Amino acid sequence: MAEIINMPKLSDTMTEGVVAEWHKKVGDTVKSGELLAEIETDKATLEFESFFDGVLLHIGIEKGKPAPVNSLLAIIGEKGEDISALIASAGKTDAPAEEKKADKKADEPKKEEGKEEVKAEEKAPAAVTSAPKAAPTVSNTSSNGRILASPLAKKLAEEKGVDLSFISGTGEGGRITKRDVDHYVPYDAPARPAGSSGASLSESFVDEPVSQMRKTIARRLGESKFTAPHFYLTISLDMDNAIAARKSMNSQEGVKVSFNDMVIKAVAMALRKHPAINSSWLGDVIRRNSHVHIGVAVAVEEGLLVPVVRFADSKGLTQIGDEVKVLAQKAKDKKLQPAEWEGNTFTISNLGMFGIEQFTAIINSPDSCIMAIGGISQEPVVKNGQVVPGNIMKVTLSCDHRVVDGATGAAFLQTFKQYMENPVMMLV
Repeated sequence: MAEIINMPKLSDTMTEGVVAEWHKKVGDTVKSGELLAEIETDKATLEFESFFDGVLLHIGIEKGKPAPVNSLLAIIGEKGEDISALIASAGKTDAPAEEKKADKKADEPKKEEGKEEVKAEEKAPAAVTSAPKAAPTVSNTSSNGRILASPLAKKLAEEKGVDLSFISGTGEGGRITKRDVDHYVPYDAPARPAGSSGASLSESFVDEPVSQMRKTIARRLGESKFTAPHFYLTISLDMDNAIAARKSMNSQEGVKVSFNDMVIKAVAMALRKHPAINSSWLGDVIRRNSHVHIGVAVAVEEGLLVPVVRFADSKGLTQIGDEVKVLAQKAKDKKLQPAEWEGNTFTISNLGMFGIEQFTAIINSPDSCIMAIGGISQEPVVKNGQVVPGNIMKVTLSCDHRVVDGATGAAFLQTFKQYMENPVMMLV
């Protein structure tokens, strides 16, 4: 009996997914536990395995296409089995993706010999007026002169105004793929008219499709900003002792502690003393978390991910540092697993390494607070009645006023300040 496979919910915030790659095609035999497809979620691209044995009878979502969670992904059953009723019951009346492509080609009138199938040049922006000169010869056409390219590659070429006849395909039989279009660089730019200043006088733009990650960032931060009443508390820290302590620790062989590691540890210990900050707004209740899971914002190519350092209050500085490095790299490689980005009770966003002295951050729901860390800067400070140079770091705590009041947030910042200005207290 045929079995329906729906688009899975692979993360707590996932509302739709994109099939990044199909590893099986219609008619292929599939075994339970065998890799069926790769699905791009709002936070990572994850491998999706089949739950059933049988033959892949239907593909409901084409590669590169977004679809809501629980929509028809595929049907697996016995060869030759009638699945029309299943497709209809799932609200899908389309033929399989492969069949649709074949039917479309069969219905198209035959083109003249040597005429290109793709008309990217006709739809290119006005700014692109001529093909690159002295382009190398490429082989990406079939025997009847049609350019071999995937649908996604054709669409991307139209958006970029790229002539596919100048691109060398790396797919099967010289087929042009999305990756080929992304990596294409014109062989030689058109000659600039004599006396030209080099400035472009034509208007042009490129519309980039919104990724699943960016859609989720927009939705969740919008919900947080416009539903949680934010207020902000900023405090300045004297980092002289922290600088000296870090230098002393890093002088030991094999030890590499960053200021960010020290911030995570200090926040975690301060949260133990101020459980009201380590809380979540859940509508009818406020959840007071007794465990301390620190989310660390990591910038990636398409946006922002927040891997979680679990039970950070019980870990040492070097252990925290090693864990953050591994999680950050996995985030950039899109290899984070759901268990590594879920469950944060407090979040840290650090832009100090980019030269930002002070900023405010939007709360990462369901947390009630997020701390924005600025860079360390040398400023004149008064010590013992004298103006001397000091190393100052500013941090700003964004608070959800439904959970945290001003005095509560201020008390937490004072405890955090004590730990950062006296790092030896974190070792007790």
